[in-house]
Amino acid sequence: MLTTPSDLKNFIDFPHVLNATTFLNIAYGTDTAQRMDIHLPGNHPHLSKAIILIHGGAWNSGDKSNFAYYIDTFKKRLPGYAIFNINYRLVSDKNIFPTQENDVKSAMDFIIANAEEYGIDKHELVLLGASAGAHLALLQAYKYPYPKIKTVIDFFGPTDLLAMYQKPWHPMIPYLLQTLTGATPASDISIYQQSSPAYFVTAQSAPTLILQGGSDQVVNPLQSQLLADKLERASVENELVIYPNEKHGWQGVNLSDSFDRIVNFLRLNVNA
Repeated sequence: MLTTPSDLKNFIDFPHVLNATTFLNIAYGTDTAQRMDIHLPGNHPHLSKAIILIHGGAWNSGDKSNFAYYIDTFKKRLPGYAIFNINYRLVSDKNIFPTQENDVKSAMDFIIANAEEYGIDKHELVLLGASAGAHLALLQAYKYPYPKIKTVIDFFGPTDLLAMYQKPWHPMIPYLLQTLTGATPASDISIYQQSSPAYFVTAQSAPTLILQGGSDQVVNPLQSQLLADKLERASVENELVIYPNEKHGWQGVNLSDSFDRIVNFLRLNVNA
């Protein structure tokens, strides 16, 4: 099993990758949770675009393996894309927020630093996350000017943690957010603001596709509407798709429709 970027040099003839190649559990940090899987496309004569996947799980669970079906689908639908599927340190007493945000930033820095070895175009990056992973993807895309993200795909991610705490739609949400941040808004409002993607929307924000279940019992659809409204006011390209009868995640026809919309959105904004 390959574990370092130097190992990749033995398999990649930059910039042309002859065979599709997968590398598992590549380290981007010293913690065992700071690992990513890398899927490089085959028979691609130019620098590849890249899509970075961030799993969900309420920040305290989940794993990159949750995206196995997405990866298989994207390999077929986006054959010219490299795929980076990352893990990050989950919330614990030692790893409260912004540990997870910092891990995503470290993973992005690692990808950029090794872009030549992977044969990817560091100016053509897409972020995709689900639930807590979407929150992390949005935060990375909006909060950090480098690397510049071309497009961000948000599957039902929290966008305003302060609003979530102040108007919870489930009695456990305040407790979850206290566990995540180590604070309440009364004790540290800044951590809620600094951890909320909606607070960082500007006219320069990445085009954003928002996919939301209308019957989501975990992330209130108002979180997605709030973000879409902010993007509209900032004149940022965006699309909000609500599947009225879906909850926190979906399969079948609607998931296929979501993939169709992702491909179309990337074609408009990343020249996929």
